[in-house]
Amino acid sequence: MKQIALPIRFGIATSGSLIAYFLVLSLFGLHTNVFFSLFNGVITGFGIYEAIKYFRLQEKHNFNYGVGFKAGMVTGVVATLIFTFFFAFYATEINTDFLKELSTSWFNNFKNFEGIVFFTVAIMGFATTVVLTLTFMQLFKTPKNLKKKSD
Repeated sequence: MKQIALPIRFGIATSGSLIAYFLVLSLFGLHTNVFFSLFNGVITGFGIYEAIKYFRLQEKHNFNYGVGFKAGMVTGVVATLIFTFFFAFYATEINTDFLKELSTSWFNNFKNFEGIVFFTVAIMGFATTVVLTLTFMQLFKTPKNLKKKSD
């Protein structure tokens, strides 16, 4: 449990940043423009990067690719789950016209639109998590040729 506490905290902080960004967009009426959701990848990426970086500092010699990958995945999955639940709550309870506005902006048909939108938000978050974690672990992994030179 101790090993995933830091990634969970970073996941919660990342989800808080995603929620804050979404709410700021909604203040200006820009939350129905899906192009602004591209910045969610930047926010999530920053959270994953920082989680892996701090986890590497915390673990020092015990850090390896698998441990770092797990830290990044836990961070991203926690952030995605919390943001998806918030998004679903916002769309169904806080601003019930949000999905109608989104569907008229981007889609012609509203049948089963809620489920598709929530599923898409979750899948985008999970895909971003996997891709960015794999990318950032290339930066943080220990090169094997350094170990051979020191022998």
